[in-house]
Amino acid sequence: MLYIPREKGQGLVEYALILVLVAIVVIAILLLLGPVVGNVFSNIVSNL
Repeated sequence: MLYIPREKGQGLVEYALILVLVAIVVIAILLLLGPVVGNVFSNIVSNL
């Protein structure tokens, strides 16, 4: 008999981990660049 591994749940967990890592990176970038982007928009509005 051939052994067929059941890896359906494993793929789901891997996708979830990748999604969590991407979310952490995006949050970190927004925390670092958030004030800079806010200042840029404030300068644009004040110049208008």
